[in-house]
Amino acid sequence: MLPSLYTAISGLRVNQQKLNVTSDNIANSSTTGFKSKNMIFEDMLSQNLSDPSAPVSGGLGGINGRQSGLGVKMAGINTDFTAGSTQTTNRSLDFMANKGGSYFVVSPDGDTSGDNTSGSTDTTTKSYYYTRDGAFTLDEAGNLLTQAGYHVMGYDVSSDNTTSTDTANKPPTKCLKIAQYYNDSGEAEDTPTDATKEKVTSWSVGPSTGIITVKTAGGVSYNVGQIALASFQNEGGLVKDGGNLYESSPNSGDAAYGTPGKNYGSLNQGALEMSNVDLAQQFTDMIVATRAFQANGKIITTDDTILEDLINLKR
Repeated sequence: MLPSLYTAISGLRVNQQKLNVTSDNIANSSTTGFKSKNMIFEDMLSQNLSDPSAPVSGGLGGINGRQSGLGVKMAGINTDFTAGSTQTTNRSLDFMANKGGSYFVVSPDGDTSGDNTSGSTDTTTKSYYYTRDGAFTLDEAGNLLTQAGYHVMGYDVSSDNTTSTDTANKPPTKCLKIAQYYNDSGEAEDTPTDATKEKVTSWSVGPSTGIITVKTAGGVSYNVGQIALASFQNEGGLVKDGGNLYESSPNSGDAAYGTPGKNYGSLNQGALEMSNVDLAQQFTDMIVATRAFQANGKIITTDDTILEDLINLKR
């Protein structure tokens, strides 16, 4: 059989995968915080038709080897982690981490203590995921959550606006909460059962600190928590888990935890990060992959014609 048949099949396979990657990018052009992907090609083994030889002293010169390629394969799929553009929403529960490479830390596990006003100190049972999607919501208990119900993680804050524990590279243990009522001691309450509990009228997040501050009807302000951020030595090693979530892997390295500031950038409240998909580039890639797929298909039909001519030689 003609080797070019199998070479063309390899071309069909990789260009089909290229179309899959491109279509996924286009489909997610409006996904919050989405990072586009790019597929890398590499050639397969080559058949040596003749080996190279060195020049002979006083005789023939050197001769280059002769090799015939046997197809193409996928070398890898790289993710472009550059930050997307800012989309202003003016929604108080929307956040954008301005610095690329900084991720919100979320967990499907609530506080194991059963009290969501303070996080459990036992991090061994918690599962951590990371996201650039800052479109958060609140539930009936005031828990700050992702759209899928994952808890947004952070740190406790003391009365002097500093974290009560050393946050340097320590996983956040507090499930952040914005309750509707607080007592005179600044403790969250679910319902206003007595006169000492005041209704929250507004709240804000410090852009350079991540500290969540609530203000009650009586004009009193309380600091209720601090949003945690994470970064990685190798973002390309992160594993996509769907739902705009990433998970660390052996090649990404362990997460380095911290809070908004110099190393992790500031937060922009009332805004979201748009997808970084360049539609013009994606449509160009789609055209190139489509034409390459058609060209490889044409090789197969041409080989079929040649084989038919060979069979007809017997007639």
